[in-house]
Amino acid sequence: MQRCLILTLARHNRLLLRNKFASVYCQKAAMSGLLINQPKYAWLKELGLSEDNPGVYNGTWGGSGDVVTSYCPANNEPIARVTQATLAEYEETVQKAREAWKVWADIPAPKRGEIVRQIGDALRKKIKVLGSLVSLEMGKIYVEGVGEVQEYVDVCDYAVGLSRMIGGPILPSERPGHALIEQWNPVGLVGIITAFNFPVAVYGWNNAIALTCGNVCLWKGAPTTPLTSVAVTKIVAEVLEQNNLPGAICSMTCGGADIGTAMAKDERVDLLSFTGSTHVGKMVAMMVQERFGRKLLELGGNNAIIVFEDADLNLVVPSAVFASVGTAGQRCTTTRRLMLHESVHDTVVARLTKAYKQVRIGDPWDPSTLYGPLHTKQAVEQYLAAVEQAKQQGGTVVCGGKVMDRPGNYVEPTIITGLAHDAPIVQTETFVPILYVLKFKTEEEAFTWNNEVKQGLSSSIFTKDMGRVFRWLGPKGSDCGIVNVNIPTSGAEIGGAFGGEKHTGGGRESGSDSWKQYMRRSTCTINYSKDLPLAQGINWDHGCCMKTDRCDSDWKRGRSPRKSPFQVSAGKVCV
Repeated sequence: MQRCLILTLARHNRLLLRNKFASVYCQKAAMSGLLINQPKYAWLKELGLSEDNPGVYNGTWGGSGDVVTSYCPANNEPIARVTQATLAEYEETVQKAREAWKVWADIPAPKRGEIVRQIGDALRKKIKVLGSLVSLEMGKIYVEGVGEVQEYVDVCDYAVGLSRMIGGPILPSERPGHALIEQWNPVGLVGIITAFNFPVAVYGWNNAIALTCGNVCLWKGAPTTPLTSVAVTKIVAEVLEQNNLPGAICSMTCGGADIGTAMAKDERVDLLSFTGSTHVGKMVAMMVQERFGRKLLELGGNNAIIVFEDADLNLVVPSAVFASVGTAGQRCTTTRRLMLHESVHDTVVARLTKAYKQVRIGDPWDPSTLYGPLHTKQAVEQYLAAVEQAKQQGGTVVCGGKVMDRPGNYVEPTIITGLAHDAPIVQTETFVPILYVLKFKTEEEAFTWNNEVKQGLSSSIFTKDMGRVFRWLGPKGSDCGIVNVNIPTSGAEIGGAFGGEKHTGGGRESGSDSWKQYMRRSTCTINYSKDLPLAQGINWDHGCCMKTDRCDSDWKRGRSPRKSPFQVSAGKVCV
């Protein structure tokens, strides 16, 4: 019996040892399978990344939630892992961010601008390696990845100048001895939820302006681009640390819908900036509105280019290719509808098809590549479904329409003709590189088609007719937030306000007066006189209902006080 027990224990120990070795082997195999451990991707460690990365920052790094693996869209291989935030860690981060605001709000705006300037400089030093990460994790080509980081840098530069210009007007008061001014103050904590397609730039638009205005930020990036969120936060955190400022000024919580929902419902989040789909944006808007919170929405766009008979086709073709194929059709400003006047329709389609076939498709990091993969396998499925629906609704695929036979999420850039302007698939924003070409006859028809979709983000016409240009810009022209002439729908500059109308959400980010969305306005009336005149000429003096020291002396002398009908002296009400 004892011998049997000894043999059983020996077998059990051997099994445990074997399982332990197997577990270690699997862990090592998994680690060796990560791109970050391959010599080709050693540059990732220059950004402070490792095999496993904490996904919470609030002055210290942490994270004990679900572990997510980030994949490269060009080959679907794992890059590295990030540990997301729990709701308890979200709660801790919000508390620390609000405490940090008490420090940040007391710093004069030009001094805050200096910190933002340093953030811009830190990004400049890492622009190529950070752009490479965007390309690796999101899937856009390298030059677009670097360009996205450059947008953050540019907005930092813009915000530095803004830090010495923010302010409200001094308005004329109708009352003597009074000043009427507008005072702008920060809202407090700005929550920023960003999408996968611009994992750096959109955060930058919000972060740089919000900081300059005196706010602190809490960022939740897309769950499929967590490494970019971590890398950017490390760069920003280092600047704050060097200036002996609380790191929670720029907090981050990686996570999924649970964290996003918590931010939307949290009354301590004074402004929630959300970038994403119209479907999710609507749910976010309702949650924020339920608590009467402030929101800034940047949602979808079903954008159109309209080409008239007098257009310069040498501008039209490259513009349409860039706007429809760039970022593999995954920009919110991507051209999805191309409306061609019947006199130039066939010519433009032929030239466009030829140009599409010359687009260089390949690895996003190859400098010669113009077109990379879609971000996820789900996007590939959406692409195939949209092509099939277009065929069923009367469309003809003249170019593309298939998944490419290579590793990664590659599909062919696609042109579809023959659809009605109001076909369901044309009215739907599909976040893939499919261009629907429509034929129109009149200006009125084209303008109407442009405005009939639910979204209202970006739009453009190509024409030499100046009268038409100003009709397009006017009240009966485009109803979009971005209205262009002789340029594509995408590629907006940071100096203008970016955003759209209708189902695009109505928010504005980046330049112009977008800073006002990150502040609260108070109208202040200051009386520096010894009298109390009322506005609108109101006189409360009938029958001496306002008893004052002057009233007392007049009353004793047996006469009524003499006053202007526009003025009441300060004093006590007669009782």
